[in-house]
Amino acid sequence: MDLELSLNLATSLGIGLLIGAERAWRARDDADSEQMAGIRTFGLTGLLGGLAALSQNYFGVWAWLATLVLVALLVIVAYVVEVKRTGDHGMTSEVALLLTFLLGSLALVESRLLAAACAIVVALLLNLKTRLHSLLHQLTEAELGGALKLLFISVVLLPNLPNQGYGPWEAFNPYTTWWMVVLIAGIGFAAYAAVRLLGAHHGLVLTAVLGGMVSSTAMTVTLARLDAPAIRSALAAGLLATSALMFPRVLIEVALVNPVLLPALLAPLLAACAVYTGGALYYYRHATQQPEAAGPPPLKNPFELGPALRFAALLVLILFLVEGARRWLGDVGVYLVALLSGLTDVDAITLSLANSAQNELSEMVAARGIFLAAFGNSVVKAGLIGMIGGRTLALQTIPVMAAGLLLGLAVLLVA
Repeated sequence: MDLELSLNLATSLGIGLLIGAERAWRARDDADSEQMAGIRTFGLTGLLGGLAALSQNYFGVWAWLATLVLVALLVIVAYVVEVKRTGDHGMTSEVALLLTFLLGSLALVESRLLAAACAIVVALLLNLKTRLHSLLHQLTEAELGGALKLLFISVVLLPNLPNQGYGPWEAFNPYTTWWMVVLIAGIGFAAYAAVRLLGAHHGLVLTAVLGGMVSSTAMTVTLARLDAPAIRSALAAGLLATSALMFPRVLIEVALVNPVLLPALLAPLLAACAVYTGGALYYYRHATQQPEAAGPPPLKNPFELGPALRFAALLVLILFLVEGARRWLGDVGVYLVALLSGLTDVDAITLSLANSAQNELSEMVAARGIFLAAFGNSVVKAGLIGMIGGRTLALQTIPVMAAGLLLGLAVLLVA
Protein backbone atom coordinates (compact mmCIF):
# COMPACT_ATOMS: atom_id res chain seq x y z
CA MET A 1 0.00 0.00 0.00
CA ASP A 2 1.54 3.29 -1.11
CA LEU A 3 1.88 6.41 1.03
CA GLU A 4 -0.85 8.36 -0.78
CA LEU A 5 -3.43 5.62 -0.20
CA SER A 6 -2.41 5.35 3.44
CA LEU A 7 -2.87 9.10 3.94
CA ASN A 8 -6.27 8.97 2.28
CA LEU A 9 -7.47 6.14 4.52
CA ALA A 10 -6.02 7.85 7.58
CA THR A 11 -7.94 10.99 6.62
CA SER A 12 -11.15 8.97 6.32
CA LEU A 13 -10.59 7.54 9.80
CA GLY A 14 -9.63 10.98 11.18
CA ILE A 15 -12.78 12.55 9.78
CA GLY A 16 -14.91 10.03 11.63
CA LEU A 17 -12.96 10.43 14.86
CA LEU A 18 -13.23 14.24 14.68
CA ILE A 19 -16.98 14.32 14.18
CA GLY A 20 -17.46 11.44 16.63
CA ALA A 21 -15.43 13.26 19.29
CA GLU A 22 -17.74 16.26 19.05
CA ARG A 23 -20.84 14.04 19.28
CA ALA A 24 -19.43 12.13 22.26
CA TRP A 25 -18.41 15.37 24.01
CA ARG A 26 -21.92 16.78 23.48
CA ALA A 27 -23.47 13.74 25.21
CA ARG A 28 -20.86 13.39 27.95
CA ASP A 29 -23.10 14.73 30.73
CA ASP A 30 -26.24 12.86 29.72
CA ALA A 31 -27.62 10.65 32.44
CA ASP A 32 -28.36 7.97 29.86
CA SER A 33 -25.03 6.94 28.41
CA GLU A 34 -26.57 4.96 25.53
CA GLN A 35 -25.97 6.82 22.28
CA MET A 36 -26.99 6.13 18.72
CA ALA A 37 -23.32 6.33 17.72
CA GLY A 38 -20.17 7.16 19.65
CA ILE A 39 -16.66 8.14 18.68
CA ARG A 40 -15.73 4.60 17.64
CA THR A 41 -18.83 4.20 15.46
CA PHE A 42 -18.17 7.52 13.73
CA GLY A 43 -14.52 6.61 13.22
CA LEU A 44 -15.41 3.25 11.72
CA THR A 45 -18.07 4.87 9.51
CA GLY A 46 -15.52 7.31 8.12
CA LEU A 47 -13.09 4.48 7.43
CA LEU A 48 -15.92 2.43 5.88
CA GLY A 49 -16.65 5.32 3.53
CA GLY A 50 -13.02 5.36 2.44
CA LEU A 51 -12.90 1.60 1.90
CA ALA A 52 -16.21 1.71 0.00
CA ALA A 53 -14.79 4.34 -2.34
CA LEU A 54 -11.65 2.24 -2.75
CA SER A 55 -13.72 -0.85 -3.60
CA GLN A 56 -14.98 0.90 -6.74
CA ASN A 57 -11.60 0.14 -8.31
CA TYR A 58 -12.30 -3.59 -7.95
CA PHE A 59 -16.09 -4.04 -7.95
CA GLY A 60 -17.39 -0.91 -9.69
CA VAL A 61 -19.52 1.98 -8.48
CA TRP A 62 -22.30 -0.38 -7.43
CA ALA A 63 -20.18 -1.59 -4.52
CA TRP A 64 -20.03 1.95 -3.12
CA LEU A 65 -23.76 2.51 -3.69
CA ALA A 66 -24.62 -0.74 -1.96
CA THR A 67 -22.50 0.21 1.04
CA LEU A 68 -24.13 3.64 1.19
CA VAL A 69 -27.60 2.08 1.13
CA LEU A 70 -26.60 -0.34 3.88
CA VAL A 71 -25.29 2.50 6.07
CA ALA A 72 -28.44 4.54 5.41
CA LEU A 73 -30.65 1.59 6.42
CA LEU A 74 -28.67 1.11 9.63
CA VAL A 75 -29.04 4.83 10.40
CA ILE A 76 -32.80 4.67 9.78
CA VAL A 77 -33.18 1.66 12.08
CA ALA A 78 -31.07 3.35 14.76
CA TYR A 79 -33.18 6.49 14.47
CA VAL A 80 -36.45 4.60 14.87
CA VAL A 81 -35.10 2.77 17.92
CA GLU A 82 -33.82 6.04 19.41
CA VAL A 83 -37.17 7.78 18.95
CA LYS A 84 -39.03 4.91 20.63
CA ARG A 85 -36.54 4.84 23.49
CA THR A 86 -36.19 8.56 24.24
CA GLY A 87 -38.94 10.31 22.30
CA ASP A 88 -36.31 12.66 20.81
CA HIS A 89 -37.09 13.31 17.13
CA GLY A 90 -33.84 15.17 16.42
CA MET A 91 -31.82 13.86 13.48
CA THR A 92 -28.54 15.69 13.93
CA SER A 93 -26.42 12.69 14.85
CA GLU A 94 -27.98 10.56 12.11
CA VAL A 95 -27.28 13.15 9.43
CA ALA A 96 -23.77 13.62 10.83
CA LEU A 97 -23.16 9.88 10.52
CA LEU A 98 -24.19 9.86 6.87
CA LEU A 99 -21.98 12.90 6.25
CA THR A 100 -19.10 11.06 7.88
CA PHE A 101 -19.48 8.19 5.42
CA LEU A 102 -19.64 10.55 2.44
CA LEU A 103 -16.64 12.59 3.58
CA GLY A 104 -14.70 9.41 4.23
CA SER A 105 -15.41 8.41 0.63
CA LEU A 106 -14.46 11.85 -0.63
CA ALA A 107 -11.01 11.52 0.96
CA LEU A 108 -10.28 8.54 -1.30
CA VAL A 109 -11.06 10.26 -4.61
CA GLU A 110 -8.18 12.75 -4.69
CA SER A 111 -10.00 15.27 -2.50
CA ARG A 112 -8.34 14.65 0.84
CA LEU A 113 -7.96 18.31 1.80
CA LEU A 114 -11.52 19.15 0.77
CA ALA A 115 -12.87 16.24 2.81
CA ALA A 116 -10.85 17.27 5.87
CA ALA A 117 -11.96 20.90 5.54
CA CYS A 118 -15.62 19.86 5.27
CA ALA A 119 -15.25 17.63 8.34
CA ILE A 120 -13.89 20.56 10.34
CA VAL A 121 -16.83 22.71 9.23
CA VAL A 122 -19.29 19.95 10.19
CA ALA A 123 -17.71 19.53 13.64
CA LEU A 124 -17.70 23.29 14.17
CA LEU A 125 -21.34 23.60 13.13
CA LEU A 126 -22.31 20.78 15.52
CA ASN A 127 -20.36 22.44 18.34
CA LEU A 128 -22.10 25.81 17.80
CA LYS A 129 -25.55 24.41 18.56
CA THR A 130 -26.18 26.44 21.72
CA ARG A 131 -24.83 29.68 20.29
CA LEU A 132 -26.75 29.33 17.03
CA HIS A 133 -30.01 28.67 18.87
CA SER A 134 -29.37 31.69 21.09
CA LEU A 135 -28.74 33.93 18.09
CA LEU A 136 -31.85 32.59 16.38
CA HIS A 137 -33.99 33.57 19.36
CA GLN A 138 -32.51 37.08 19.29
CA LEU A 139 -33.13 37.50 15.57
CA THR A 140 -36.06 39.76 14.69
CA GLU A 141 -38.37 39.31 11.74
CA ALA A 142 -37.00 42.49 10.13
CA GLU A 143 -33.42 41.24 10.42
CA LEU A 144 -34.24 37.83 8.95
CA GLY A 145 -36.16 39.49 6.12
CA GLY A 146 -33.29 41.90 5.54
CA ALA A 147 -30.78 39.06 5.28
CA LEU A 148 -32.98 37.15 2.82
CA LYS A 149 -33.52 40.27 0.68
CA LEU A 150 -29.79 40.95 0.63
CA LEU A 151 -29.14 37.37 -0.49
CA PHE A 152 -31.83 37.72 -3.15
CA ILE A 153 -30.40 40.86 -4.74
CA SER A 154 -26.82 39.54 -4.61
CA VAL A 155 -27.11 35.80 -5.35
CA VAL A 156 -30.31 35.58 -7.41
CA LEU A 157 -30.77 38.95 -9.12
CA LEU A 158 -27.22 40.18 -9.74
CA PRO A 159 -25.91 37.25 -11.84
CA ASN A 160 -28.90 37.49 -14.20
CA LEU A 161 -28.52 41.18 -15.09
CA PRO A 162 -27.02 42.09 -18.49
CA ASN A 163 -23.44 43.30 -18.35
CA GLN A 164 -23.51 45.91 -21.15
CA GLY A 165 -24.15 49.62 -21.65
CA TYR A 166 -27.55 51.15 -22.40
CA GLY A 167 -28.95 54.62 -22.96
CA PRO A 168 -27.14 57.80 -23.96
CA TRP A 169 -23.39 57.23 -24.25
CA GLU A 170 -24.08 53.67 -22.99
CA ALA A 171 -23.49 55.04 -19.51
CA PHE A 172 -26.00 52.70 -17.84
CA ASN A 173 -24.75 49.17 -17.19
CA PRO A 174 -27.38 47.18 -15.20
CA TYR A 175 -24.90 44.64 -13.84
CA THR A 176 -22.30 47.21 -12.74
CA THR A 177 -24.93 49.50 -11.23
CA TRP A 178 -26.59 46.73 -9.24
CA TRP A 179 -23.23 45.35 -8.13
CA MET A 180 -22.52 48.73 -6.55
CA VAL A 181 -25.91 48.60 -4.80
CA VAL A 182 -25.06 45.14 -3.44
CA LEU A 183 -21.68 46.45 -2.29
CA ILE A 184 -23.17 49.31 -0.26
CA ALA A 185 -25.98 47.15 1.11
CA GLY A 186 -23.50 44.45 2.14
CA ILE A 187 -21.24 46.88 4.00
CA GLY A 188 -24.23 48.36 5.80
CA PHE A 189 -25.68 44.97 6.73
CA ALA A 190 -22.33 43.77 8.08
CA ALA A 191 -22.08 46.86 10.29
CA TYR A 192 -25.68 46.41 11.51
CA ALA A 193 -24.95 42.78 12.41
CA ALA A 194 -21.83 43.86 14.32
CA VAL A 195 -23.82 46.36 16.37
CA ARG A 196 -26.52 43.78 17.12
CA LEU A 197 -24.00 41.17 18.21
CA LEU A 198 -21.78 43.46 20.31
CA GLY A 199 -24.53 45.78 21.56
CA ALA A 200 -24.44 49.54 21.98
CA HIS A 201 -23.53 49.33 25.66
CA HIS A 202 -19.79 49.51 25.01
CA GLY A 203 -20.03 53.29 24.84
CA LEU A 204 -20.96 56.05 22.45
CA VAL A 205 -17.67 55.87 20.59
CA LEU A 206 -18.05 52.19 19.71
CA THR A 207 -21.63 52.80 18.61
CA ALA A 208 -20.48 55.75 16.50
CA VAL A 209 -17.72 53.72 14.85
CA LEU A 210 -19.98 50.79 13.96
CA GLY A 211 -22.96 52.96 13.09
CA GLY A 212 -20.78 55.18 10.92
CA MET A 213 -20.11 52.18 8.69
CA VAL A 214 -23.82 52.18 7.86
CA SER A 215 -24.31 55.93 7.51
CA SER A 216 -21.99 58.53 9.00
CA THR A 217 -24.53 61.26 8.24
CA ALA A 218 -27.31 59.41 10.08
CA MET A 219 -25.00 58.79 13.03
CA THR A 220 -24.02 62.49 13.06
CA VAL A 221 -27.68 63.47 13.43
CA THR A 222 -28.25 60.79 16.09
CA LEU A 223 -25.27 61.78 18.23
CA ALA A 224 -25.83 65.52 17.86
CA ARG A 225 -29.33 65.09 19.28
CA LEU A 226 -27.89 63.51 22.45
CA ASP A 227 -25.95 66.66 23.39
CA ALA A 228 -25.63 67.01 27.17
CA PRO A 229 -22.81 68.46 29.29
CA ALA A 230 -22.08 65.18 31.09
CA ILE A 231 -21.34 63.26 27.90
CA ARG A 232 -20.20 66.07 25.58
CA SER A 233 -16.60 64.88 25.34
CA ALA A 234 -17.75 61.37 24.47
CA LEU A 235 -20.16 62.80 21.91
CA ALA A 236 -17.41 64.87 20.33
CA ALA A 237 -15.21 61.78 20.13
CA GLY A 238 -18.06 59.80 18.58
CA LEU A 239 -18.91 62.48 16.03
CA LEU A 240 -15.32 62.79 14.87
CA ALA A 241 -14.88 59.00 14.79
CA THR A 242 -18.00 58.39 12.72
CA SER A 243 -17.01 61.16 10.29
CA ALA A 244 -13.45 59.81 10.04
CA LEU A 245 -14.85 56.45 8.90
CA MET A 246 -16.12 58.02 5.70
CA PHE A 247 -12.58 58.37 4.34
CA PRO A 248 -11.49 54.71 4.63
CA ARG A 249 -14.95 53.66 3.40
CA VAL A 250 -14.43 55.74 0.25
CA LEU A 251 -10.99 54.17 -0.21
CA ILE A 252 -12.46 50.66 0.14
CA GLU A 253 -15.13 51.42 -2.47
CA VAL A 254 -12.52 52.83 -4.85
CA ALA A 255 -10.26 49.80 -4.29
CA LEU A 256 -13.09 47.43 -5.15
CA VAL A 257 -14.30 49.30 -8.24
CA ASN A 258 -11.16 50.93 -9.69
CA PRO A 259 -7.94 50.46 -7.65
CA VAL A 260 -5.99 52.55 -10.19
CA LEU A 261 -7.36 55.66 -8.43
CA LEU A 262 -5.96 54.69 -5.03
CA PRO A 263 -2.50 56.32 -5.38
CA ALA A 264 -4.06 59.74 -6.01
CA LEU A 265 -6.60 59.45 -3.17
CA LEU A 266 -4.71 57.56 -0.50
CA ALA A 267 -2.59 60.41 0.89
CA PRO A 268 -5.24 63.21 0.99
CA LEU A 269 -8.02 61.05 2.43
CA LEU A 270 -5.76 59.42 5.00
CA ALA A 271 -4.40 62.84 6.01
CA ALA A 272 -7.93 64.11 6.66
CA CYS A 273 -8.79 60.87 8.44
CA ALA A 274 -5.71 61.19 10.66
CA VAL A 275 -6.74 64.66 11.85
CA TYR A 276 -10.30 63.48 12.56
CA THR A 277 -8.99 60.42 14.40
CA GLY A 278 -6.56 62.51 16.45
CA GLY A 279 -9.41 64.77 17.54
CA ALA A 280 -11.58 61.77 18.40
CA LEU A 281 -8.81 60.27 20.56
CA TYR A 282 -8.21 63.61 22.27
CA TYR A 283 -11.85 63.96 23.33
CA TYR A 284 -12.06 60.28 24.19
CA ARG A 285 -9.27 60.70 26.72
CA HIS A 286 -11.10 63.63 28.25
CA ALA A 287 -14.37 61.77 28.52
CA THR A 288 -14.86 61.08 32.22
CA GLN A 289 -17.10 58.09 31.56
CA GLN A 290 -18.61 56.08 28.76
CA PRO A 291 -22.39 56.01 29.25
CA GLU A 292 -24.29 52.98 28.09
CA ALA A 293 -26.85 53.57 25.37
CA ALA A 294 -30.27 52.35 26.43
CA GLY A 295 -32.46 50.48 24.00
CA PRO A 296 -31.61 49.13 20.59
CA PRO A 297 -28.71 50.42 18.50
CA PRO A 298 -29.51 53.75 16.79
CA LEU A 299 -29.58 52.16 13.35
CA LYS A 300 -32.34 51.58 10.88
CA ASN A 301 -33.59 48.26 9.58
CA PRO A 302 -30.59 46.27 8.22
CA PHE A 303 -31.81 46.12 4.64
CA GLU A 304 -34.92 47.25 2.79
CA LEU A 305 -35.51 46.86 -0.94
CA GLY A 306 -37.06 50.32 -1.28
CA PRO A 307 -33.95 52.27 -0.21
CA ALA A 308 -31.81 49.98 -2.37
CA LEU A 309 -33.93 50.82 -5.43
CA ARG A 310 -33.76 54.53 -4.64
CA PHE A 311 -29.98 54.27 -4.29
CA ALA A 312 -29.82 52.48 -7.66
CA ALA A 313 -31.91 55.23 -9.27
CA LEU A 314 -29.66 57.90 -7.75
CA LEU A 315 -26.60 56.03 -8.96
CA VAL A 316 -27.93 55.85 -12.53
CA LEU A 317 -28.85 59.54 -12.52
CA ILE A 318 -25.37 60.51 -11.32
CA LEU A 319 -23.77 58.27 -13.95
CA PHE A 320 -25.60 60.15 -16.69
CA LEU A 321 -24.91 63.54 -15.07
CA VAL A 322 -21.19 62.80 -14.76
CA GLU A 323 -20.93 61.63 -18.36
CA GLY A 324 -23.02 64.54 -19.66
CA ALA A 325 -21.07 67.09 -17.61
CA ARG A 326 -17.80 65.64 -18.85
CA ARG A 327 -18.90 65.90 -22.49
CA TRP A 328 -20.55 69.31 -22.29
CA LEU A 329 -18.63 71.19 -19.59
CA GLY A 330 -15.37 69.27 -19.36
CA ASP A 331 -13.58 68.71 -16.09
CA VAL A 332 -15.34 71.65 -14.38
CA GLY A 333 -18.71 69.97 -14.94
CA VAL A 334 -17.51 66.76 -13.31
CA TYR A 335 -16.24 68.68 -10.28
CA LEU A 336 -19.56 70.51 -9.94
CA VAL A 337 -21.59 67.30 -10.09
CA ALA A 338 -19.25 65.65 -7.57
CA LEU A 339 -19.51 68.51 -5.09
CA LEU A 340 -23.31 68.73 -5.31
CA SER A 341 -23.78 64.95 -5.15
CA GLY A 342 -21.51 64.65 -2.14
CA LEU A 343 -23.80 66.98 -0.20
CA THR A 344 -26.36 64.16 0.00
CA ASP A 345 -24.56 60.84 -0.66
CA VAL A 346 -20.81 60.37 -1.01
CA ASP A 347 -21.06 56.65 -1.84
CA ALA A 348 -23.05 57.03 -5.05
CA ILE A 349 -20.78 59.67 -6.60
CA THR A 350 -17.67 57.78 -5.45
CA LEU A 351 -18.78 54.59 -7.17
CA SER A 352 -19.94 56.50 -10.25
CA LEU A 353 -16.67 58.38 -10.73
CA ALA A 354 -14.56 55.29 -10.03
CA ASN A 355 -16.55 53.37 -12.62
CA SER A 356 -16.42 56.21 -15.19
CA ALA A 357 -12.63 56.44 -14.80
CA GLN A 358 -12.41 52.94 -16.24
CA ASN A 359 -13.67 54.35 -19.54
CA GLU A 360 -13.09 57.88 -20.85
CA LEU A 361 -13.00 59.99 -17.67
CA SER A 362 -9.54 61.13 -16.61
CA GLU A 363 -8.21 59.37 -13.52
CA MET A 364 -7.03 62.63 -11.97
CA VAL A 365 -10.41 64.28 -12.58
CA ALA A 366 -12.15 61.28 -11.02
CA ALA A 367 -9.86 61.35 -7.98
CA ARG A 368 -10.35 65.07 -7.42
CA GLY A 369 -14.09 64.68 -7.91
CA ILE A 370 -14.25 61.97 -5.27
CA PHE A 371 -12.33 64.16 -2.83
CA LEU A 372 -14.69 67.07 -3.53
CA ALA A 373 -17.64 64.78 -2.82
CA ALA A 374 -16.11 63.79 0.53
CA PHE A 375 -15.38 67.47 1.19
CA GLY A 376 -19.00 68.47 0.52
CA ASN A 377 -20.36 65.64 2.63
CA SER A 378 -18.15 66.68 5.54
CA VAL A 379 -19.36 70.27 5.27
CA VAL A 380 -22.96 69.04 5.51
CA LYS A 381 -22.15 67.04 8.64
CA ALA A 382 -20.46 70.02 10.21
CA GLY A 383 -23.57 72.07 9.51
CA LEU A 384 -25.78 69.39 11.08
CA ILE A 385 -23.67 69.43 14.23
CA GLY A 386 -23.96 73.20 14.44
CA MET A 387 -27.73 73.23 13.90
CA ILE A 388 -28.68 70.21 16.02
CA GLY A 389 -25.93 69.81 18.61
CA GLY A 390 -25.53 73.34 19.79
CA ARG A 391 -22.72 75.86 19.98
CA THR A 392 -20.43 74.10 22.48
CA LEU A 393 -20.45 70.75 20.68
CA ALA A 394 -19.90 72.54 17.36
CA LEU A 395 -16.88 74.42 18.74
CA GLN A 396 -15.37 71.11 19.86
CA THR A 397 -15.78 69.29 16.55
CA ILE A 398 -16.02 71.70 13.61
CA PRO A 399 -12.49 73.16 13.96
CA VAL A 400 -11.04 69.64 13.88
CA MET A 401 -13.12 68.79 10.81
CA ALA A 402 -12.05 71.99 9.06
CA ALA A 403 -8.38 71.31 9.81
CA GLY A 404 -8.65 67.78 8.44
CA LEU A 405 -10.37 68.88 5.23
CA LEU A 406 -7.91 71.70 4.59
CA LEU A 407 -4.94 69.39 5.16
CA GLY A 408 -6.41 66.79 2.81
CA LEU A 409 -7.08 69.41 0.16
CA ALA A 410 -3.53 70.74 0.43
CA VAL A 411 -2.10 67.23 0.06
CA LEU A 412 -4.32 66.60 -2.99
CA LEU A 413 -3.23 69.80 -4.74
CA VAL A 414 0.46 69.34 -3.97
CA ALA A 415 0.56 65.71 -5.11
